[in-house]
Amino acid sequence: MANYTVRQVAKLSGVSVRTLHYYDEIGLFKPTDVGANGYRYYDRAALLRLQQILFYRKLGMPLEQVKQTLDAEDFDLASALAEHRRHLLDEVVRNQNLIRTIDETLKELNGETTMPDQDRFKGFAPEKQAEYEDYLVDRYGDHAKQKIAESHQRVGKMSAEQMAAIQAEGDQVNKDLVAEIERGAAPDDETVQTLVGRHHAWVSHFWVPNAEAYAGLGQLYLDHEDFRAFYDKYDPRLVEFLATAMKIYAANELG
Repeated sequence: MANYTVRQVAKLSGVSVRTLHYYDEIGLFKPTDVGANGYRYYDRAALLRLQQILFYRKLGMPLEQVKQTLDAEDFDLASALAEHRRHLLDEVVRNQNLIRTIDETLKELNGETTMPDQDRFKGFAPEKQAEYEDYLVDRYGDHAKQKIAESHQRVGKMSAEQMAAIQAEGDQVNKDLVAEIERGAAPDDETVQTLVGRHHAWVSHFWVPNAEAYAGLGQLYLDHEDFRAFYDKYDPRLVEFLATAMKIYAANELG
């Protein structure tokens, strides 16, 4: 028996009605039943599927891969939950290490102790940063390598307050872009391109990409599941929209 409307599912799960409708459109999360009034209804099995979707999204899996995984004939819910639990425990350990790193750094700043340099980065995942950098170097060669080196120098000189302000600006640009998507604007819309100019300026806090590299960065957002997962948190449509808008901006403003 289907018990929940789409709004009730949204309230239960914290997933917006808009996103649930999008999941329906792509065949990822279909209603159990559609009433004569056109309302979508969902049962317990549907809620368990949505739970799985959210677990896999938490792990950074692209939507298409989530659908393929859940629809596979050999998919087993209990095994999937056990795997999610293992990943989450790994994350708990990593976060505990990060908290210890913060605590030890605060003690050092307060003059209570001296922190060994090798302990300053416990809990971080430098292999991920290296992975992104290798991708750019493989695609753009020495130009990217030079820009990455410049980025490390710039970040090393930033204060915590500067980093917080930069992060806040990036967050606001993404939210403003989602608002333009909601408005029905196209990627080449003047307001959208102004926002992409802000995005380019935000990227330039770390490295200043030329036309080819900026368009390539948009492609990286599309290609890499970590970036897709990041932008999907704002809106599942954002990454495609932003990558297209970045290519237009690169051709018109940076070319």
